Amino acid sequence: MNSTRRSFLASSAVALTGCNFIPSFKKGDLIDAHVHVWTPDVQKYPLARGYAVSDMRPPSFTPEQLFAHCKPEGVNRIVLIQMSYYQYDNRYMLDMMQAHPGVFSCVAIVDQHAEGLAQTMRDLVKQGVRGFRISAGKEKNLSEWIGSAGMATLWKTAAEMKVSVCPLVNPDTLPLIDKMCEWYPDTSVVIDHFARLGMAGAPKSEEVKNLLRLARHAKTHVKASAFYALGAKKAPYLDMGPLIRQVRDAFGPQRVMWASDSPFQVDPGHNYHNSIALIRDRLDFLSEQDKAWMLRGTADKVFFSSVAV
Repeated sequence: MNSTRRSFLASSAVALTGCNFIPSFKKGDLIDAHVHVWTPDVQKYPLARGYAVSDMRPPSFTPEQLFAHCKPEGVNRIVLIQMSYYQYDNRYMLDMMQAHPGVFSCVAIVDQHAEGLAQTMRDLVKQGVRGFRISAGKEKNLSEWIGSAGMATLWKTAAEMKVSVCPLVNPDTLPLIDKMCEWYPDTSVVIDHFARLGMAGAPKSEEVKNLLRLARHAKTHVKASAFYALGAKKAPYLDMGPLIRQVRDAFGPQRVMWASDSPFQVDPGHNYHNSIALIRDRLDFLSEQDKAWMLRGTADKVFFSSVAV
């Protein structure tokens, strides 16, 4: 894609999303758009059915443990993603947000099959939730999952409340997400971890095309995240550069956001610094404005802005 075409897409995306500011790139004002936290206190915050304490690896990852990794890198705001250990019980995440005012935004998990889904979502948004994670899980028929009545309610309510739907999907699900974006063009969408392209080896060209095809939907975004799990899975993750460049060119930096996916990014053999450094320091095709959007502006716009309550 040539620079003229890229500039047109980027400016169009800004106009369509109502975002016309240029973010600053300041150390100490960066946002990590994807982190999980949990506590070893399973008495106060019980694990969901099917999970045991032995599944919690590491046994604990509290906000204080997170801050030891992110604050030295200038990351002082974080988007918390509900951890599967708690399933639909979002209390720990919400309690941590209240305990650290102005630091966290939240993405919750809700039961799409439950009665009163729309009201549950509205109640969570009033508590500070700015997105809802969806994943196929053990669904046998992906088409029925994405086309279910509950999923329709989830996407419609997210649009009404001006919050995001956040799909955690594999590459084979991208065509279905594309359909949902067509059906619900007013819904903001944030694709986690490049839709896991490269998790099982080099991504296929058709899979990359399916991800980039989503760029035609003005309210669809992509997280440049989970470098520890993609591609060569080895720092400094420079092999991720071509995919990052393609996503930046297709979506514009205004619709791409960096995230660590901690605590998994700080597992042995990896660290927080190498994740943020890939975007901040190591890819020479990223301009300072690109970095400002990807490290702060996009996540600020999507997850820390005001909503309809």
